[in-house]
Amino acid sequence: MSSLPKQKNEEDLYYYISRKVGDAIGDYGMISDGDRILVAVSGGKDSMTLLEMLRYRQRFAPVKYELLALYVDMGVPGFPVDQMKKHFKNIGVPLIVEPADILQGGDWSDVNCYYCSQLRRKTLFQLADKNGCRKIALGHHLDDIVETILMNMCYRGEIGAMCPNQEMFEGAITIIRPLAYVHEKDIIRLLEQGKTMRFEGQCPNDRASKRTFFKGIVSQLEADDHAVKKNILKSLRNIKHEYLP
Repeated sequence: MSSLPKQKNEEDLYYYISRKVGDAIGDYGMISDGDRILVAVSGGKDSMTLLEMLRYRQRFAPVKYELLALYVDMGVPGFPVDQMKKHFKNIGVPLIVEPADILQGGDWSDVNCYYCSQLRRKTLFQLADKNGCRKIALGHHLDDIVETILMNMCYRGEIGAMCPNQEMFEGAITIIRPLAYVHEKDIIRLLEQGKTMRFEGQCPNDRASKRTFFKGIVSQLEADDHAVKKNILKSLRNIKHEYLP
């Protein structure tokens, strides 16, 4: 799960990320033949990279699968919904734009981030079921997973993470995270090289968060040892029960 050396060229980076996605899919058995996958797209670099990699790997994957994209429209001011629709039409991926009334007559200052997340997830589950999708693909990458592990330890007093392959509702729906082995900085480099894209739009409530704080901590640790993120993820499978209270 090491990040690609800086001297690698653009083409190598694209295929490197594709291989990491393939490794995660294989290691966790994320995709089966005949799967119809609902890809949650926010328009950001992570979800758009996820979609790009799943589209690319459709060409040669040993199993056949379908993709259906879903954008939950929270009414973020200035977000180019029409531009997004045009892009998905051009690349031939069906896109559902599902409005969600996050404001409910109020304004953005009243919006709670937790409620927003829960509303989006509820919509994902409902639309997956409605459209015959038993898999939901989310764009969480290695950094997201590692930061969540540390946040859960420090603020919730528990060992837990974003599972790369997580069954919900007794197996009726499975959440998959094919970017689980991909570093965020490689996604940023891919964006800079024009090999992936994003749609500009920012939540009015976007601000410094605990996740941003932990991102800084992980970055400092990684400066000392490049394998830190890999080791934190690996630790969940290497629990020494004899040394636990």
